[in-house]
Amino acid sequence: MKTGYSVGDAMTTKPVSVTSGTTLLGCAAVMDEKHVGAVVVKDDGKSIGIITEQDIVRKVVAKGINPLTEKVKDYMEKNLITIAPDKDIYDALVLMRDNNIRHLPVVQNGEMIGLLTIKDILKIQPQLFEIIVEKFEIREAARKPVHKPIKGEAICQICGNYTERSVEKDSVLMCAKCAKESG
Repeated sequence: MKTGYSVGDAMTTKPVSVTSGTTLLGCAAVMDEKHVGAVVVKDDGKSIGIITEQDIVRKVVAKGINPLTEKVKDYMEKNLITIAPDKDIYDALVLMRDNNIRHLPVVQNGEMIGLLTIKDILKIQPQLFEIIVEKFEIREAARKPVHKPIKGEAICQICGNYTERSVEKDSVLMCAKCAKESG
């Protein structure tokens, strides 16, 4: 499926950035102030990585690491999945979905020239929302535990109550109370 919109049409051309020496707390403050979920990490004007709010939560906060003293360089993503600006935004969305990412650096001639987010894509092509929903439905289904029935577990066909000790009488599953009442 092609949309006719290129990544270059939708991307943010001046993404928010921090240096690799910024503390994680400082980085989070920048994200909060600028209302963004990711920042590009730059040193000497060159993009060297990206760090997202999810990186900070999963790699730092959830592990009890102090964001006051730790630096962005130790937690940023350096091996980036990227896309060219002339690619269709549908291709970008599929790449994001397949790699479970929400921010995609846009690279041309080895230089990061922008950042594409799911929000950027939906602003320009809201019909692609279903692809994003599919991603979350698949992820949610994978997280839910599979219910394994307990032996004897059933819904009583007489009263409709759940029971863990069903009784079968005349090919009808019922709870002990209904079985007793039916004689």
